[in-house]
Amino acid sequence: MSWVSFIALFFITWWVVLFAVLPFSMRTQDEDQDVTLGTVHSAPRGPHMLRAVLRTTIVTMVLLGIFYGITRGLGLGIDDIPHIVPDFSQSPKS
Repeated sequence: MSWVSFIALFFITWWVVLFAVLPFSMRTQDEDQDVTLGTVHSAPRGPHMLRAVLRTTIVTMVLLGIFYGITRGLGLGIDDIPHIVPDFSQSPKS
C-alpha cells in the first residue's frame, strides 16, 4: 500500500471513528442542571471536541496498526476474506 493510500484510509477511518466516539463522556446541560436560556436541554455542557479528537486519533491509529499488522505481518488481504454473497456468475449444472 502506498503512503497516499494509507493517508486516505486514515482520513476515512478517522471520520468514521469520530462519529462513533463523539458521544462518549458528553454531559448535557440537563444533566448538570445548568440550562442556558435559548438552548435545548440536550445541548452539550461545554466544549469537548479536543478530547474527542484525541480519542479518535488514538483509536484510528490502533485500528490501522491492527490492519497494517494483518496485511503486512500475516500477508492477508481483502481477497482472503471469505465471500458472503454466493457467486452467481457460473451457469448452473444441468
